[in-house]
Amino acid sequence: MAKALRALAQLMGWSCVAIGVYHVILGNAAIPGAGSAGATVDSWGRFMGASFAGYGLAWLWVARQRPVPARAVRWLAGVFLLGGVGRLISLAVQGWPQWFQIALAVIELGLPPVFFWLAGADERALRSGPEAVPAGQ
Repeated sequence: MAKALRALAQLMGWSCVAIGVYHVILGNAAIPGAGSAGATVDSWGRFMGASFAGYGLAWLWVARQRPVPARAVRWLAGVFLLGGVGRLISLAVQGWPQWFQIALAVIELGLPPVFFWLAGADERALRSGPEAVPAGQ
């Protein structure tokens, strides 16, 4: 499970960095339905893209720690979950978004419980002794 935690944290980190940079570069064009939203939404989207890239870098930093710090994983997963909750609020207030936003909400609400479950795996493996941690970890 420690290996799965590290791999999932790395995947999360690189995905967030890539998505964030994509938004910084493309602005409104990166957001389905926002192509003509104007300069204010474009500015906000690019700023949030940079913030999301930074969030991804935090995941990558966490994945490189030995052991992977459970507390940091829980905090980062909690932030991701909060994003999913924000989408639910938007759905309740504004109605159904474009289909891809729904798919993202499913990921944002479904992935954090997996991280919460795996969060302490690396720390537990380390406490169990070096024989519990495969070579190269």
